[in-house]
Amino acid sequence: MDYKMELADVLYDQLKEHIGKSKLMAMIEKPKFENMGDLAFPCFELAKIYRKAPQTIAIELIKNMGDSNFIQNAEAVNGYVNVFLNKREVSTRIIQEVLSSKEKYGDINIGNQDIITIDFSSPNIAKPFSMGHLRSTVIGNSLAHISEKCGFKPIRINHLGDWGTQFGKLIVAYKMWGEEQKVKKNPIKELLSLYVQFHEEAELDSSLNDQGRLWFKKLEEGDKEAFELWEWFREESLKEFSKIYDLLGVSFDSVHGEAFYNDKMDQVVQILEEKQLLKESEGAKVVEINGDLPPCLIKKKDGTTLYATRDLAAAIYRQTHYGFVQSLYVVGNEQTLHFKQLFDVLLKMDYTWHEGLKHIPFGMMLKDGKKMSTRKGKVVLLEEVLNDAINLAKKNIMVKNPELESKDTVARQVGVGAVIFHDLKNYRLNDIEFSLDDMLRFEGETGPYIQYTHARASSILKKGKFVESNEKLAITDDEAWVIIINLMAFPAVIKRAFDEYDPSQIAKYVIELSKAFNKYYGSVRILADHEQKQARLSLVFAVQIVLKEGLRLLGIKAPTEM
Repeated sequence: MDYKMELADVLYDQLKEHIGKSKLMAMIEKPKFENMGDLAFPCFELAKIYRKAPQTIAIELIKNMGDSNFIQNAEAVNGYVNVFLNKREVSTRIIQEVLSSKEKYGDINIGNQDIITIDFSSPNIAKPFSMGHLRSTVIGNSLAHISEKCGFKPIRINHLGDWGTQFGKLIVAYKMWGEEQKVKKNPIKELLSLYVQFHEEAELDSSLNDQGRLWFKKLEEGDKEAFELWEWFREESLKEFSKIYDLLGVSFDSVHGEAFYNDKMDQVVQILEEKQLLKESEGAKVVEINGDLPPCLIKKKDGTTLYATRDLAAAIYRQTHYGFVQSLYVVGNEQTLHFKQLFDVLLKMDYTWHEGLKHIPFGMMLKDGKKMSTRKGKVVLLEEVLNDAINLAKKNIMVKNPELESKDTVARQVGVGAVIFHDLKNYRLNDIEFSLDDMLRFEGETGPYIQYTHARASSILKKGKFVESNEKLAITDDEAWVIIINLMAFPAVIKRAFDEYDPSQIAKYVIELSKAFNKYYGSVRILADHEQKQARLSLVFAVQIVLKEGLRLLGIKAPTEM
């Protein structure tokens, strides 16, 4: 129930000659302090229209508002109309709405099942899946859940880094030093070891680099041996990656990597030539970009294509294949220039759908204040972190709840949830300092704290033998009001998270809801025999539903016991 909209309806009757309803809605705010009401409408913009003092306008608006069953009281204070909602009426309606909608509470059908493609995760094959890849993976996965909640159909795309000169080098390294059984036993570790060995040997013998380029040329030309080795490296890498994706609970609709677009790039170059967009620059082919940006490199001097050529082909393919209304690229800050160039070239190619393309940048995952790097071993492997987190969660369970039956399942949910939440509670553009200790704390703003709150709500419902009822129950506890206000805000939070491509909105929301509920739990005897017992349990059930759904939107499980 959107009481902002209802207040806008009430005020619109008086203001419709001068202000539209959507503008009116946007002006309504939540006061900073509880004693200032639940909703507030500022009258300062109206002062110029009506040529009256804001305070006078506020008084007149209140006088002519008429009766409303959801408004308890309205006050004119310093040019604001401060509205106090009818707690009994609103609480009854909100709890009833959550309980009847269940996990569909907060659904917003603004998407009409239109398609949004989301390009995220995208690790390089034959290289480790590090903590550096976590951000794109969990942000993209959450945005897919959020867009689905808003009525869109997300297409999850893992645009694998599976092409380039490095594969020629890897083929040379494997042919010189590799062993099939070793690669099969531990693909990523062994392939990385071979790649590192190649670079070490190439420093002593530069002819190895020429061999690497030669084998990549063979690969591009479809040489049977080169292609079979490349395909094997790719498949073994995907098997390893799938273990991590299974742990994270992440799946994809497409794993078309860079190689998929090899046969689609000539057409891009042809269109650019037909539209006379290609210019020669020092032997290379480029497209000049508007403003102060450097030109976009399409073909190198030797005729080979680049990332930009592939990404142009990928964008055109996705529009042709899926007909998206939006196409999101969840890729780090450092690629901002690349995407500005990409979008500008598509504009010059007269593709009107380019307006739906969005780069969703994010900050870095830092270790000791520095960017993680695969060079010189400065990398933290994501699988190791997830396993450490799961083991630590299991130790906590053994101390706090050794009788728990599903220890392994819960430890996995808590450990993985802790790692995901630690990332998503931060605004995506901020850098994050990696800290396993911070992730797994049960107090404060952590994943385990939210999960524990959900488990606590589940436990109360079980102890109270709660049975749902169609009876309209009014909760009169003053301490419950802050929970009601939080529950009421959930749909708006989802909309904001979607509009701003910002999962941290939902993470911050479940933190606030958990705090409000735990404060309520500490001050009210929920299970005591009392006329309010059923209403209180209904409130607990509403909290449980919304916490579980909030966590799901972040890609996190909600255990019922911990």
